[in-house]
Amino acid sequence: MARRFATVAFVASPSLEAEMAEAALKAQYPHVEPEHADVVVALGGDGLMLRTLHRFMGSGRPIYGMNKGTVGFLMNEFRTEGLIERLEAAQRSVAHPLLMTVIDTEGAEHTAYAINEVHMLRQSHQTAKLRVEVDGHVRLAELISDGILIATPAGSTAYNLSVDGPILPLNAPLLALTPISAFRPRRWRGALLPDRALISVTVIEAEHRPVSAVADHTEFRDVCRVSASMDHGIDLVMLHDPGHSLDERILREQFGY
Repeated sequence: MARRFATVAFVASPSLEAEMAEAALKAQYPHVEPEHADVVVALGGDGLMLRTLHRFMGSGRPIYGMNKGTVGFLMNEFRTEGLIERLEAAQRSVAHPLLMTVIDTEGAEHTAYAINEVHMLRQSHQTAKLRVEVDGHVRLAELISDGILIATPAGSTAYNLSVDGPILPLNAPLLALTPISAFRPRRWRGALLPDRALISVTVIEAEHRPVSAVADHTEFRDVCRVSASMDHGIDLVMLHDPGHSLDERILREQFGY
């Protein structure tokens, strides 16, 4: 019977523990370079998983993570034995990234993809003043806050959750729009939006109240307008052991365990 994945590659975060794990697996299993593999095994934490998903974005190549980091929310348990059998039995979780477009105060345009979230954050002691539009309609004429965050379902348990945003099931066709330390409107706690929505945020008084924009780990400073929408044309495929799918992990987070 043909194997589900004929070729395997390994990547590791630059920590001694992860590199030692990579060496042990390479000594035990045949492997190829990541660009030629049917599946990539990532050894590290959630940061490495995000970097690996970015690296192979658009390729459709599945990523199977094993935890050699800290939290490891996106990762499977690390074991050297039975890797091929685990890969064959693994379940797919599919997510889509956000495409962020930024206009800075010099008029230059920049783009970047985010798997977890796009967020805007004040750069100085002054609060940010932001105008929020959804599909071309102004929904908040002025948000005074430390910033704002747009999270995918896959990223809803990350920074979004830490600023009291909602946890979204992985297959929910939604985006979470969450303020970061909102001052006015004081009672606004954010919104759930269709994942086909185009969200645009304009910085009011951008020269005097500078704001940065971040897509996962890509940052642009002194921005005046940021737009974000989900790119449904790109599939990000993660593999998880049965009973430990990303859907299951997100569900557990909703019940606090």
